[in-house]
Amino acid sequence: MKIFDNKHIKNVVLVGAHGAGKTTLAETMLFEAGLINRRGTVEQKNTVSDYHEIEQERGTSIFATPLHTEWRNYKINIIDTPGLDDFIGEIISSIRVADTIVHVINAEHGADIGTEIIWDYVDKYRKPTVFVINKFDHEKANFDQSVNSLQRLVGKNTVLIQYPIKLDGANAIVDVMKMKCYKFGPDGGKPEKVPIPEAELDRANQLHNDLVEKAAENDEDLMELYFDKGTLNEDEMRQGIKLGMLNHDLFPIFTTSALLDMGSGRLMGFIDNVAPSASDLKPEQSEEGELVAPKVDAPTTLFIFKTLFEPNLGQVSFFKVKAGEVKVNDKFYNQSTNEIEVVNNLYIMDGKTKHPVNRLTVGDIGATTKLKGTETNDTLSQNENGPTIKPIQFPQSRLEKSVSANSSSEEEKLNEALRRINSQDPTITMQYNQETHQTIVGCQGELHLAVLEWQLENSYGLKCNFQAPRISYRETIQRSANANYRHKKQSGGSGQFAQVHLKIEPYYEGMQEPEGFNIRGKNEIDLDWGGKLVFYNCIVGGVIDTRFLPSIMKGILEVMEQGPLTKSYARDIRVMVYDGKMHSVDSNDISFKIAGATAFKDAFKQANPKLLEPILDVSIKVPESMVGNVMTELQTRRAMIQGINSEDQYQILKAMIPKAEMSDFSTKLRSVTQGRANFTSTFSKYDAVPTHVQKELVALNESQE
Repeated sequence: MKIFDNKHIKNVVLVGAHGAGKTTLAETMLFEAGLINRRGTVEQKNTVSDYHEIEQERGTSIFATPLHTEWRNYKINIIDTPGLDDFIGEIISSIRVADTIVHVINAEHGADIGTEIIWDYVDKYRKPTVFVINKFDHEKANFDQSVNSLQRLVGKNTVLIQYPIKLDGANAIVDVMKMKCYKFGPDGGKPEKVPIPEAELDRANQLHNDLVEKAAENDEDLMELYFDKGTLNEDEMRQGIKLGMLNHDLFPIFTTSALLDMGSGRLMGFIDNVAPSASDLKPEQSEEGELVAPKVDAPTTLFIFKTLFEPNLGQVSFFKVKAGEVKVNDKFYNQSTNEIEVVNNLYIMDGKTKHPVNRLTVGDIGATTKLKGTETNDTLSQNENGPTIKPIQFPQSRLEKSVSANSSSEEEKLNEALRRINSQDPTITMQYNQETHQTIVGCQGELHLAVLEWQLENSYGLKCNFQAPRISYRETIQRSANANYRHKKQSGGSGQFAQVHLKIEPYYEGMQEPEGFNIRGKNEIDLDWGGKLVFYNCIVGGVIDTRFLPSIMKGILEVMEQGPLTKSYARDIRVMVYDGKMHSVDSNDISFKIAGATAFKDAFKQANPKLLEPILDVSIKVPESMVGNVMTELQTRRAMIQGINSEDQYQILKAMIPKAEMSDFSTKLRSVTQGRANFTSTFSKYDAVPTHVQKELVALNESQE
């Protein structure tokens, strides 16, 4: 295949809400360029990009799919992305490596909820962006309303390149950059170029002048030309538009009907000769603070932005060449693992079709297979101490479930499957909770979870159980208590004997040493699960030999690992061992361990024990008009509102919510806000559960014993 230099490579990602027509537009672009001879459809399940079985089964994009085409001596790499924010990881990773974002809008709905969610990420990366209002020929399409909704979303820096009209009953597009009109037949396809109708000239001229002014604003030389001539020619407009796009200050608007192939050729022409290429972008700063410039004569640097497991290929690693060029059999250093990787093959991927190549140059996107230890977000460098490309920041999980295989013999297979799925989709997380002995998976929502379940069953042959995770409670005490226990066991020969007297108290940082005791030793233990145990040796007169004190403390720690209330970890307690008895023959370590544990457990139950629950700091971003809906929902979750701040047209609600109340919060929040709110959460502290909740949890634990 032909190798293009970085000035003739354009990397675009198609993003947009569910149903905007991204996959159909991608299919049409491939058809226009001659890569395919017949356009497939989502309904017929034969498009190039939606080739995975689950995508065809559900009739929607789930994975980001790299494609490519060639158009007028340019190579256009296209990444078709999902539209549902459950699969936001696929969208973000694609945005990260794109040079231009093609944001597709459904002309029926305008800039809707899905558009808003995706725009937040596009805006965060400040990528050059083109808006395409698709389906302009639909009977419910409203082009002007769609434009207005875009202006409300991104500001007044949108600029119309085209708008649709009806001309003699036919669909047509007025192009105000070229000042031409394209008239289409009833089946779309190649248009007829006709003069702009008389009735549209005033509007077209006004929009043309607006476009010229917007283009001139981005460069002083162009502004001077504009003042001198009163206008700009098409080449000068292209220059100004590109500069505005690179500064994230200008957003051209096109219109298409991807289904009938109307306007797609003009869009591809604009991508070719106006949209920025890799060579136009600013150098990227590495993790080490170095600048990685997109130059062919620089040491080669590859950034892995996506990993996929294909049945016949194994692991496929998709990369962007950030600097230099890569050839088959090149060796690279993985900057994350310090391992050497060999690129044994190179491909340009079009869905499931792979095209072998011998070389790819800076700015290009390609794929390779069977890298040993390279994952998404890794950097492969020609030099051992090469730069590390800053990793993609994926959003935290919004929904957590515990997962287990139906058979214990399949648990290892389940863990390997989850590891692979996480490698493919980093927004699906996996961790083993040592406290609850559960494997916890995190994902973005119910649909994301359903896809995970499908993958486990259909790709790995695993039927699994998904449940709400158990909550990691903590146990502590609220007052002091004394207890003693005598352990005595005689069964022939040496017996067991130990007696321990102790007092326990709630512990907090900075409290004074206990009064009324002769303190002979102190152990302050930072517990692995948080909090402390402070253990005092207050033995007088040698009634218990000091060599038995560690055994008493060990017995207490074992009880604290399986708290008396609910078998949760206990914390923040201090213990004074002040009396006891021992036997010269029958006393031993195990006896004092048992006696210490039992005395501690008895004292714990008398010390007004309290169950603590994890509390999360939750930040919710919600449209102003929907704050009331969210507040009502929070009231059902024992939430404590901490404050409300304004951010553009949104309100940011800060609340503290018990983790036990968060299991279905993502689903409910999406429901009460029609998907327009999102949230983040972090652990804040442990706090006492309400009395009635504690009684229920203790009763449940007792019933399971």
